[in-house]
Amino acid sequence: MTPCTEPVGSSRSARLSLSRRLVLAALLACSGLASTLPASAAEITVATARGEAKVAEQPKTVLVYDLTSLDTLDALGVSVAGVPSVKYPPYLARYGEASVPKIGSLFEPDLEAVNAAAPDLIIVGGRSAPKFDDLAGIAPTIDLTTDATDPLASAERNAKTLGRIFGKEPEAKAHVDKLNASVAALKEKAAGAGKVLIVLTTGNKMSAYGPGSRFGIVHSAFGFEAADPTLTVANHGQAVSFEFIAKVDPDWLFVIDRDAAIGQGAAAAMLDNELVAKTKAWREKRVVYLDPARWYLVSGGLTALQDNVDQLSQALDAAGTRTGG
Repeated sequence: MTPCTEPVGSSRSARLSLSRRLVLAALLACSGLASTLPASAAEITVATARGEAKVAEQPKTVLVYDLTSLDTLDALGVSVAGVPSVKYPPYLARYGEASVPKIGSLFEPDLEAVNAAAPDLIIVGGRSAPKFDDLAGIAPTIDLTTDATDPLASAERNAKTLGRIFGKEPEAKAHVDKLNASVAALKEKAAGAGKVLIVLTTGNKMSAYGPGSRFGIVHSAFGFEAADPTLTVANHGQAVSFEFIAKVDPDWLFVIDRDAAIGQGAAAAMLDNELVAKTKAWREKRVVYLDPARWYLVSGGLTALQDNVDQLSQALDAAGTRTGG
């Protein structure tokens, strides 16, 4: 029998190298990894609060510091790998569980935790937006802060951005279409509803918000007339008193109890006084306590926005202000 001979030019190191490659290929085949190793992700361009940005399509490991974006991702069925430590509203309560990794607070990211997570994408917005540069130095980061000057369009843009990134464009479109239909119906009712004053309470203090403010969507998109269109536009609103409310005498009083968002609300007791009781809103039982978490913490998310529109629409219906009624 003719013995096996080595091909001309072969060497022991070449045989070892070939052997290692064969072993690795066999292991990958047995484990099923050979067909699932990711190729380079396609890069797409999306709209953000800072202009257009290039991101990888369908990133796997996603960290979210913006609760508005988390609301929308939850509605779209997208999983996240890390969230900030915060008191979550009931419908997002599962993100507060210990099983979901925490990556700092809304205002201060835990950079060590972020590095350890090796994210493919980080999402900031609103309260976390100032940390954009710090986080962008670690991994691709996008800012989806809602634009207060055009909140509805901004929220829709962000929803479409997330839908495109995560391959959920049909789902995002369905949510946006439903929201637009609900907003159109609310706007018709609001046209004949009277003047609205939006008040936020915290502790024993009150501030009012009007057109162009963080809650200005009530006027700009939902169509409610402002009881006082001259209110100062500021992040914390314009400080007001009971006397101010009595003087403005709104047809509707929309109340956001900030402390209720963290389980310590007292706005109803605070407003129950002789001055407020003289207003048309109080006499006609048109004081609406808006959901504090959905308005104060996650107002631009798909679920929060839809719920907010539905709550206002139901309040108008209950008061008998249907169009032509």
